Amino acid sequence: MKLRMPEMPPATLLSALEGYNLLPAIVFMPTRRRCDQAASEAALARPTGNDLRREARREFMRAFVEQHPEVRSHRHWDTIIRGGVASHHAGHIPAWKLVIEKLMSAGLLDAIFATATVAAGVDFPARSVVLTGADARTAGGWRPLSASELQQMTGRAGRRGRDNVGFVVAAPGLHQDPLRIAQLLKTSPDPLVSQFRATYTTLLNLLDAYGTFAHVREIAERSFAHRDSVRQLTRLEKMRDEATQKIEERLKESGYDLPVSTVLGLERLIGARARLQEVKPKTRAEVFSRWLNEVVKPGRVVGIGRSGRRLVMVTEKRDGNVRGVREDGSSASFSQDRIGRVYSPVYRLRERDIEQAFEEIHERNRELTLPEPRLRDVHAEETDALKILDDSIDNLLPPHIAGADRQRCTELLWELHETAEDYERATRRIEALREEVWLPFEQRARVLSVFGYLDYDAEKVTERGRWLADLHIDRPLLVGEALESGLFNELDLKQVAGIMAALTADEDRDYGDLELDDGIVTSLSRFEDIGFKVSAEEWKHGVEPAPELNFSAAGAAVLWANGASWAEIVRQTRAEEGDLFRMFSRTGEALLQVAGLHRTHPQAAQVAAAAAEIVLREPIR
Repeated sequence: MKLRMPEMPPATLLSALEGYNLLPAIVFMPTRRRCDQAASEAALARPTGNDLRREARREFMRAFVEQHPEVRSHRHWDTIIRGGVASHHAGHIPAWKLVIEKLMSAGLLDAIFATATVAAGVDFPARSVVLTGADARTAGGWRPLSASELQQMTGRAGRRGRDNVGFVVAAPGLHQDPLRIAQLLKTSPDPLVSQFRATYTTLLNLLDAYGTFAHVREIAERSFAHRDSVRQLTRLEKMRDEATQKIEERLKESGYDLPVSTVLGLERLIGARARLQEVKPKTRAEVFSRWLNEVVKPGRVVGIGRSGRRLVMVTEKRDGNVRGVREDGSSASFSQDRIGRVYSPVYRLRERDIEQAFEEIHERNRELTLPEPRLRDVHAEETDALKILDDSIDNLLPPHIAGADRQRCTELLWELHETAEDYERATRRIEALREEVWLPFEQRARVLSVFGYLDYDAEKVTERGRWLADLHIDRPLLVGEALESGLFNELDLKQVAGIMAALTADEDRDYGDLELDDGIVTSLSRFEDIGFKVSAEEWKHGVEPAPELNFSAAGAAVLWANGASWAEIVRQTRAEEGDLFRMFSRTGEALLQVAGLHRTHPQAAQVAAAAAEIVLREPIR
């Protein structure tokens, strides 16, 4: 139950903690802005008192600035020195976070106001941890803290070697929920999540190192990411082996020289018969829908609606949805069940061929219309198929087993049918699990094959694929295609910096509304064209396309590469320093990756190296 109490002012909270000897403390706040506000409010309201500690902080900061001049004019400088408190979150540059950590370790701070992310990676020596709520703020809104997050936060309470016990305080607030906090503290930690992913570079490197898809598949199956699948596979393989052993023992006892495959064959035939009966269409609509699934394909013209007069050339079909081109050249998108007529020819998807296709359909409409299946014809086909399966079941035993022996053998096969079902069920589940692990790799392999980075049929990485495998960056395929097209060779240093920033920045992060000149806009548009080509192939093969380019990041990077000071870039973008720092760091790292391709792409590598030097200047390290 939530308390619905007003939030305690930060200075009042720290005074209360001090009164119970619970300082120094880490006060966890839900947002970056609230951390900054709380630190400023606390510093202004706290008594100035202990001059010695204040002077010690001042001297500490002066010494730190000699090595890290970028923190000299930080807006929270006086907050730390005057109040002995600070805020700590990802919006600050690393040097500022470092000085806060060192001050805390030296015992010169009474409290820090931090977001939940600080709990995972920094070891602050604090006597107490204060929780102001059980929720966290994300780009998509509020979400509850997980058990692991809360346990990491509360695990910071207690200084090693100084405190026998650490304290966790639930501070009052409008959204405070002590009951939920108590439940989360008793809950088991969240399971570990592997960072192993099916990516283009992972696939290329594994295939180049191990030589075949089978080896890559084996490594993927044994990875920590699929540990649950491994456990299931082990259990299922045991079930399958036990079923095989049971069938073998029973056949041996019977005295009949029959292979296990005969028993499994009966199960498969019975299973096929049952599935055929299951999918047997009951109505004309079912027959028509099944027929559409078979005959509607890219390159065929279809008629929409009952009359079928509105013609569309099918260009793509996926999951019951169809995309195509109308006679007037406009695009069309609709569900497959809206199709009323299908025409037999399959045309090339070129503009002049599409125009000729529509003309031919109009001229020879009746002649080219595919005949729709009739329900009675389908039933006749199903009956014939069932008869074939029944005959196969009757003839499963070899002809030399006859008479009474044949009858007993048949009874034995049916007796083992349930065990054979267990075997087949386990086998199908094993195959499904293995396909589930392999599918994302296979999808990416097919995309890479389209662009010539690997030979799918030969299961070999091409020369192009070898240098792409060395690009450990976001969207390597897009960068690879841009390199191959020579696009990097035509860019100056500022444009290269802007392009790489747009590629590597988080899609939803805003770096201000800076004006872009025509040159960078044109370059970004050309990259978007390449991205569209790559995304089209990814969509076709079931790979989630990469997010869109971040134009605001490009503007910030161009300004930075043009020589703007750190203070100017922060002022003009209005972005938080930590976000800018991370974006420029990632941009510089991506440029260095391209700079490493001096053997295969010397001109692009030279431009990228020069741009990286500009981007990675102080305070970016």
